[in-house]
Amino acid sequence: MVVADIVIKNGAVFTGKQDQPENVAIAIKDDKVIAVGLATDIDKHLGEETLILDAKGHTVMAGFHDAHMHLIHGVLFDDYSVALSDAKSLGEVQEILTKNKDLYLTGDWLIGMGWDHLAWGHTDYPTAKDLDAVISDRPAILIHAEGHYAWVNSLALEIAGIDRDTIAPDYGIIVKDDAGNPTGILIESAISLVGKYAYQFSDATKKEMVLKFQDHALSLGVTSVNEFFMSRAHETLYAYETYKALDDADELKMRIHVWPPLNGDLTPAIEMRERFQSPYLKVGGVKQFIDGVITGHTALMVDEYKDAPGNFGETGYSYEQLEEWVIDADAEEFQIRFHSIGDGAVRMGLDLFEAAQKKNGVRDSRHSLEHLEVIDPLDLPRLKKLGVQASVQPAHIALMPKESHIDRVIDSKHDYIYNSKTFIDEGILVPYASDYPIIELNPFLGVYHAVTRDDYEGNPWNPKERVPLATALKAYTLVAAKSTFREQELGSIEIGKYADIIILDRDIFSTPIQDLKVTKVETVITAGKIRDI
Repeated sequence: MVVADIVIKNGAVFTGKQDQPENVAIAIKDDKVIAVGLATDIDKHLGEETLILDAKGHTVMAGFHDAHMHLIHGVLFDDYSVALSDAKSLGEVQEILTKNKDLYLTGDWLIGMGWDHLAWGHTDYPTAKDLDAVISDRPAILIHAEGHYAWVNSLALEIAGIDRDTIAPDYGIIVKDDAGNPTGILIESAISLVGKYAYQFSDATKKEMVLKFQDHALSLGVTSVNEFFMSRAHETLYAYETYKALDDADELKMRIHVWPPLNGDLTPAIEMRERFQSPYLKVGGVKQFIDGVITGHTALMVDEYKDAPGNFGETGYSYEQLEEWVIDADAEEFQIRFHSIGDGAVRMGLDLFEAAQKKNGVRDSRHSLEHLEVIDPLDLPRLKKLGVQASVQPAHIALMPKESHIDRVIDSKHDYIYNSKTFIDEGILVPYASDYPIIELNPFLGVYHAVTRDDYEGNPWNPKERVPLATALKAYTLVAAKSTFREQELGSIEIGKYADIIILDRDIFSTPIQDLKVTKVETVITAGKIRDI
């Protein structure tokens, strides 16, 4: 009989195979689960050196797998920038910056994150002059809460060489005043004009960033992530070689799946796929943007915006260009993921995947549309028919009052905003995620919003989309593992799978659902090793 390294007893074990916790024990040897069953049966795996963990009746489950997030951008937001999310006015932003104007976290630049002029009650963007009033002697770049806009001061514009004659890159806007001078607002890919100067982090800083993120993720019970190319706006915010160096040095304690950009050159992704082959680091596929965001009227819509007649949004690339890239990447058997927020982008994404199937044949590609904040009901059956995933970030609904989707999306589509249960009921693969740092990494918040459909003010949005607790947990574990073709290794507590297991500070199935917002993780195990949290 194999002697276990670790045995977990007395837990309410949510294996991911049933909809309720089970009174079973778990035996772990090396990096795998070797037995799951009644405690009396598991006792035969005990030895003198076996560590017994008493779960005290608390929930024991597979570690969370965040199916959509942005690692370097997120840790930059959390630990290396000035937080502006709580500012309720321009004056409050200026006050925060004044207090932090001499804070040097990543070099000469001051980086801020999280401002939102709509939350201030403004429809007009702030300006470089507003920033210059409090910080003019060092360059500053402040990223909007959604990550699709940047607000910079005059010195940053000067360093980047942006003036009245500068032409914005494709799918980018340099906002200019009536006199033709840049105002200090850069939209979408135009952010990269300044970002390439602001985001020059040393290898040591990148390593520090990744390790900080790893500690943070494990403390929240997140043991696997899907790490996505952010966008052309933040094209230098990546750390692929840092992940590889840490993996080679056995310093990765969680599993990172990366999606470099789909941009017509597959060589880097092919080379990474060949090199990133460890249990901790893999290339999941390639990723690109079809559209933008509803708040900025850049999400591609089937119908015109309710508050902007004649405006249907826009795409980052032509259909013809994307079709060429998709067919080539699909032929190389890459999984392809598209940022597709508007229902027009969702339809385009489905058209692209269908074109690839017609050209290359049908396979289990598990291509994915990310966000799907609005979908036309005519396209719902196409997701299942084409085998396309609907990657959902349930905590996004908490932003509803601020994002004002109901003011922009035509009334007949309101039932098709931020769907979740509708997709699941259609038999579509629906992995859950945070979209960190747009939303906090904490998976319990995502589970809470999936189950309650409450926004930050406690108001439910489309309550017909509520899902049971077990469904939400599976979407954040086993289904997320399926999203990366790793369901045979990760996502549930089963014999032969990696022992990526967490023990919570309560039994979340027997406590009020509101307690999810304060639930903590007591123990984290990845690959059979107990990690410090």
